Amino acid sequence: MPVAETHYQLPGQTGFYRGKVRDVYSIGEDLLVMVASDRISAFDVVLPRPIPYKGQILNQIAAGFLKQVQHIVPVWLLQTPDPRVAIGLRCQPYKVEMVIRGYLTGHAWREYSSGKRTICGVQVPDGLREHDPFPEPIITPTTKASEGHDEDISKEEIIARGIVPEAEYLQMETITRQLFAFGTRYAAAQGLILVDTKYEFGVHNGNIMLMDEIHTPDSSRYFYAAGYEDRQAAGEPQKQLSKEFVREWLISHGFMGKEGQLIPDMTDEVVLNISERYQELYQQVTGNSFVPDHSSAEETESRIIDALKKL
Repeated sequence: MPVAETHYQLPGQTGFYRGKVRDVYSIGEDLLVMVASDRISAFDVVLPRPIPYKGQILNQIAAGFLKQVQHIVPVWLLQTPDPRVAIGLRCQPYKVEMVIRGYLTGHAWREYSSGKRTICGVQVPDGLREHDPFPEPIITPTTKASEGHDEDISKEEIIARGIVPEAEYLQMETITRQLFAFGTRYAAAQGLILVDTKYEFGVHNGNIMLMDEIHTPDSSRYFYAAGYEDRQAAGEPQKQLSKEFVREWLISHGFMGKEGQLIPDMTDEVVLNISERYQELYQQVTGNSFVPDHSSAEETESRIIDALKKL
């Protein structure tokens, strides 16, 4: 059964927060237990039906990448005691998300096709087509809203408004580019193109630390490298692995998260299709076969408690 939400009572629990996708348990002052549910969001709205195995897929992809990028930046993750659970250090989060784009796709394309040539304060050239690469990757940050929609914001605005001190923001920019370069090389080895992604950072003991997830289908977009040039030359849609197909389905049914719009019904077929696409992305990105986990809520809770005792 898909996990829409959890209701654990963990030793040392001092708080609980339910995000769009994750259930977050605070343990004492220093630890967080993040449970990746099967909820799915688009346009900053949680859709009505959970997607089987989505939480497991997100958690396992993120954990794998977090372990591989510690030579670039310290990471929050300490343990993954269960396929859908991560335990890590509590950080003071920066109130921005660092979005980096290598290609003119998704939100950036929608802005560009409306006539804009400045995205989050970054100038982009005329004459680009959808899915064309930028001359070099661009960073287009967003605010990190507690509720409602994240909003585009420029580097200059972030610094001027004191959202992030300049020196720390510049450090985050450098790390963002290094992480994206790593992700690009990794994706290429898997026959994929890392199109765009986002990173979230926080501070722990005075150090900038990478938080949350990395290079998952919820935070990233991938194209298949094989046939990219031919499809682009022919003006055909790119074959992609990401959550964009969910957004496109919603848009085709008249929903973009705007006031007054109704979320369309998600049939069993739609839910199954989304789940299969997530499993495909897991296998393409990791190079491993996906093994569904069928643990009960009680088994998962027991694993979390055992891990916390050891920590």
